[in-house]
Amino acid sequence: MASLDRVKVLVLGDSGVGKSSLVHLLCQNQVLGNPSWTVGCSVDVRVQDYKEGTPEEKTYYIELWDVGGSLGSASSIKSTRAVFYNSVNGIMLVHDLTNKKSSQNLYRWSLEALSKDSSPTRVIVSNGDYDREQFAENSVPLLLIGTKFDQIAETKRTEVLTRTAFLSEDFNAEEINLDCTNPRYLAAGTSNAVKLSRFFDKVSNPQPGYRYRILWHDLRILDHVMSFFVFL
Repeated sequence: MASLDRVKVLVLGDSGVGKSSLVHLLCQNQVLGNPSWTVGCSVDVRVQDYKEGTPEEKTYYIELWDVGGSLGSASSIKSTRAVFYNSVNGIMLVHDLTNKKSSQNLYRWSLEALSKDSSPTRVIVSNGDYDREQFAENSVPLLLIGTKFDQIAETKRTEVLTRTAFLSEDFNAEEINLDCTNPRYLAAGTSNAVKLSRFFDKVSNPQPGYRYRILWHDLRILDHVMSFFVFL
């Protein structure tokens, strides 16, 4: 079957940070009532207009691949999870703003996805410094998303936002902080909405030589891998 104008974006982060709630909000424009743990991978689709309102406007289907599991999973599950990392156009790195460890683990998630042929065996942080050289030539657009912003005490917000600013610099990515139970954080015209649109424009129009076409057989692979997780 011919390929479609669709792109693939991974949604990565520790279990419990709110990835499923985020994806539901982005794709359905509504709050997820009863979020549950993701087993294997869940895919939802967002319709996105590239360069909306310009002569170059074009509609794309953004596939958001919500990858479940944790970095402490068995090596067999990690190797199976690597199947989801093929032909990626962009990555959303999601962390819980109230959980510092989930922020630190984003370094390992990024390594696992961008170096899918080798599993991470250590945290890529030494004395608080991120080894930027590991992904100096990375051309995959990244977006950093902090969840549960509403749960941060006013007295702690400056400290938390300073920490996320360092993360944003390390990944060379813009950051969005929000509460997935409140759609107003992504309302049209807000800085978050502008950053999100900018990210989707990047993944919809990657540099020459990078563009991947997502074929229907990707979804058949997903079905096959999901059956693996069901029988674990």
